[in-house]
Amino acid sequence: MTTESTVIKAPGEAAADAAGGSGRTGERERRGADGTVLNVFSHGFLAVWAILIVLPLIWLALGSFKTDAQIGGSALSWPSNWHLDAFGRAWDKGIGDYFANTFIVLVFSVPLTMLFGSMAAYVLARYPFKGNRFVYYFFVSGAMFPVFLALVPLFFMVKRFEMLNTYHGLILVYVAYSMPFTVFFMHSFFRTLPTAVHEAAVIDGASHTRIFFQVMLPMAKPGLISVGIFNTLGQWNQYILPSVLMQPQSSSDPERYLLTQGLIQLQQQQGYETDLPVLFAGVTIAMIPMLVVYLSFQRQIQAGLTSATLK
Repeated sequence: MTTESTVIKAPGEAAADAAGGSGRTGERERRGADGTVLNVFSHGFLAVWAILIVLPLIWLALGSFKTDAQIGGSALSWPSNWHLDAFGRAWDKGIGDYFANTFIVLVFSVPLTMLFGSMAAYVLARYPFKGNRFVYYFFVSGAMFPVFLALVPLFFMVKRFEMLNTYHGLILVYVAYSMPFTVFFMHSFFRTLPTAVHEAAVIDGASHTRIFFQVMLPMAKPGLISVGIFNTLGQWNQYILPSVLMQPQSSSDPERYLLTQGLIQLQQQQGYETDLPVLFAGVTIAMIPMLVVYLSFQRQIQAGLTSATLK
């Protein structure tokens, strides 16, 4: 025999419970409405931002296949003839050499930046010593120092070492100016790595060098990929430093212009000759490698930016 007990509440208590339930339901509805408004605003902003980025890229790419008359007409009209003549003319006018010079510089500058920056960040993050904070903030302060303020002393310093218009001179400058951001980013990443793994390697008798290269550096791979992509983009698009440091110093000194300089040279070479498709093709050639790099590693970039927060 089952006995059922019914709790009889007073009218006031029942009304209070009903009011509380309706209040919580109303609060959830308000939060849902606020979240919907926020999502609509954020997605709308991102859509507008994407349009502002994508449309100029489409305009540049289409302009490479047009004629001067078509470029002067409708901005987003389709080319009448899809041919690659403009790319060939741009390559013959020096874009190939500018591309090769930029590639040579970045092949050395980006790995050196990653190596020295990660080594400095690892020591500052894992080994407490007197003056640790001072050295760290000294590195970080370099990111707040505008490059324009150092152009004159930098020029004379590089000239004194006879490294003007040389690959190694620009490589060293790129490494120096990329170190602050690299140290700042990797320092935060190294601090999130588990200490137990480091302690286990020390107990096993591994040296500091072996711990860094064989234990800690592989664990920091997401962060290395992210900061490496940022350094590649920044150095690829750099204009001020090569314009000052990569100028021929004599008539016998060869031109070693980078892509950003080369595009300006390509525009100046035209003079009164209007060959805008060549300029559009040169810009397209310059931006294609970075688009490929970013699209290929976008997941790794997101993982590197979020892993330090999630750990």
